[in-house]
Amino acid sequence: MAAEKTTGIVLRVIPFSETSCIVTLFTRDFGKVTTMAKGARRPKSPFEAALDVLALCRIVFLNKNSDAMGLLTEAKLERRFRSATRSLDRLYAGYYIIELLNSLTDDGDPHPELFELSAQVIKQIDSTEITEEEVGLTLLNYELKMLGILGHLPMLTKCVSCGREKTTIARVSFGLNAGGILCGACRGGESNIVSLSPEGLQFLLEIVGGQIGEQSRNSDNWNGQRQELLSVGENQNSQKELDGRESFSGVAGQSPDSDNTELLESDATGTDADRCLKEVRRLIHKYITHLLGFQPKLYKFLGNL
Repeated sequence: MAAEKTTGIVLRVIPFSETSCIVTLFTRDFGKVTTMAKGARRPKSPFEAALDVLALCRIVFLNKNSDAMGLLTEAKLERRFRSATRSLDRLYAGYYIIELLNSLTDDGDPHPELFELSAQVIKQIDSTEITEEEVGLTLLNYELKMLGILGHLPMLTKCVSCGREKTTIARVSFGLNAGGILCGACRGGESNIVSLSPEGLQFLLEIVGGQIGEQSRNSDNWNGQRQELLSVGENQNSQKELDGRESFSGVAGQSPDSDNTELLESDATGTDADRCLKEVRRLIHKYITHLLGFQPKLYKFLGNL
């Protein structure tokens, strides 16, 4: 049995005995792995206190078959998450990333791109590169990029059911079951629908690099830059756009928020960008909760972000 070397993010450490513990890591080359770390709880441990949650480590382990737990033989600390002593909000943000990695990935399924993304975002949250106010936007960017890498990114520029292009910035129905926005014709009979405001939709599209009316799937422009929101009022002046809005949203005069549609209201305080950020984060949270089948435990602690 050959020893494997890789870099991993510590996701979970569970005491197993007086001297050992079970460690789950998300690694660059092997995906999520669970290993036994013998002697890790001894005062003079060979792991040199590297096995802390959110720590980035170089590890050596014996990778056994899928029915047996691997054996961690060496762990060298590369970077520790230090914000735990400075900011409780940043600590919660880091734990939220760990929970998503634990819940949305499978054992032994490597995603090198997701590993690099996660390591980079954890480093950003732990450093002074971003302010406290920017941590929420950083988490939203991470959630969307993660969904894209794992193949769960929702369709935002056309009806996910029939493929009809959305050509106006009108309030839209987002189907949690369908995995994207729905036109009026396809919306009927669907359940688990939330309504997103025009400003929220445009904000979300700018983050993922999509454009209303584009002929292809959302692009992979993950620059994460917050662009200036387009003026919705200018788009409402065109009768052609109004007609297009009615064709996409359904029968004219019928509220898109009727029936079983949940309305995502933006907060009345803060700037336009802040209100859009909060609305879009609530939408993506509902979408992730629907994918998982349960609400992430750490989400309720992110209220200040």
